[in-house]
Amino acid sequence: MVALSRNLSLVAVLLLFGFSCNPSQNKTFVSNPRVELDLDAIQKRGFINVLVDNNSISYFIYKGQPMGYEYELLTLLADELDVELRIKVTSGVEHAIDQLNRGEGDLLAFPLTVTKNRTDFVSFTKPHYNSFQVLVQRKPDGWRKMNEDQINEGLIRNPVDLVGKKVSVITGTSYEQRLRNLSEEIGGDIDIELDTLNAESESLIRRVAMGDIEYTVSDHTIARVNASYYPNIDVSTVLSVAQQIAWAVRKNSPLLLKATNTWLTRVKKQPTFMVIYNRYFKSPRTSVMRMNSDYSSLGGNKLSPYDDLIRDGAAQLNWDWRLLASVVYQESKFVPDDESWAGAKGLMQLMPETARQYGVKDIHDPVQNIKAGVKYLKYLDKFWSKSVADPNERLKFILASYNVGLSHIIDAKKLAAKYGKDSTRWNGNVEYYLLKKSDPQYYRDPLAKTGYCKCEEPVNYVRHVLSRYDEYKVHIRDSVDQLSVETVVTAR
Repeated sequence: MVALSRNLSLVAVLLLFGFSCNPSQNKTFVSNPRVELDLDAIQKRGFINVLVDNNSISYFIYKGQPMGYEYELLTLLADELDVELRIKVTSGVEHAIDQLNRGEGDLLAFPLTVTKNRTDFVSFTKPHYNSFQVLVQRKPDGWRKMNEDQINEGLIRNPVDLVGKKVSVITGTSYEQRLRNLSEEIGGDIDIELDTLNAESESLIRRVAMGDIEYTVSDHTIARVNASYYPNIDVSTVLSVAQQIAWAVRKNSPLLLKATNTWLTRVKKQPTFMVIYNRYFKSPRTSVMRMNSDYSSLGGNKLSPYDDLIRDGAAQLNWDWRLLASVVYQESKFVPDDESWAGAKGLMQLMPETARQYGVKDIHDPVQNIKAGVKYLKYLDKFWSKSVADPNERLKFILASYNVGLSHIIDAKKLAAKYGKDSTRWNGNVEYYLLKKSDPQYYRDPLAKTGYCKCEEPVNYVRHVLSRYDEYKVHIRDSVDQLSVETVVTAR
């Protein structure tokens, strides 16, 4: 998909030097999978764990919404497999492959370069696209006043000129492998400086732009996006021929591999794929806007213009502010004038009667709306504290009640107790009987005082709020020490 459209002479030089994908120094990975878990077990479990890279293309938060090339495709794949998507952000290819084979993830959704060495440790999916590696270097001082020839005179355009130069790359990456091969090909040593295993994939590009290091190597798609953000870097010197970029699964997960490949083959033929691809790889102005935004995890630490109000409310609840922010996003996507089909209004989607109960004069006013929503959440917390002692479990009861009302959750709790389930636990217990309230056998039970409920919505509401809270914790710093519910999502 991404062709070598420039610097063809350099590619020819590389081919003459005998380009090879085989590293001169093999890395030590966890070579054999430590778990037996294929698609059937994943679907039975109900969720897929995916390892993603920490970069400005794969996965990030923008205005409260998870985004990214990998993220958008993974949501489609999870829907195809009929499982919940759970994402874990990690760094370093070696480390990620180890995590995959240890069972910490089921799918490695990095923009991985397919190399012969890596095929010994993982099974690659069909490629997403082709790319190539480029040298990332800083343009000469005063470059804005120079013409193109003058700029090129101050840059490395021939890989031979890297002999004796210090080039920084993350250990275990294909970039390290390429530099070692290139040293052999050009007949001279490149001074390869290896950065830490857990460094962010784009951290070295940023260090080049800031003048901390002179050179690094990157995939040209990621480099091109970063060049839009850092106009003082050059990414035009090609260091490799075309390479395939793919995801990976454990070698003992053939069913997951087959299903992913079948889906990928189909989705790449649909317009949706090109829309997603172009959004992240072909829209440099949009990329710069996201990376510069205070409301992007790439460039800031804000979720919305109402973060301070949300922090104040969360302090009253003794919650991590990012948890309350996830509730607000789920309710209104931070739009203060939002109104639901049922008449709920404002940032926290208050019903008019609830707003009046808590003294709201202007339901669309963010200050009044959030204060009233927090008061209602405090009421729900107090109510459920009498019968659900575990704060992590109680949170799920609170969230479900906020969404669908207390009465339906009370009914489900009573039904759970009647049928021998644990009425103080949510997953598979009260949640299960809440879903049963669309079945006449259960909603006509005398214990179910409020009768019928199509209650998939509150069940999904709890899951979405807690999942998004997980995502916010990865990307958005909590600058205030609070008692938080860090473990609340471990048993979803």
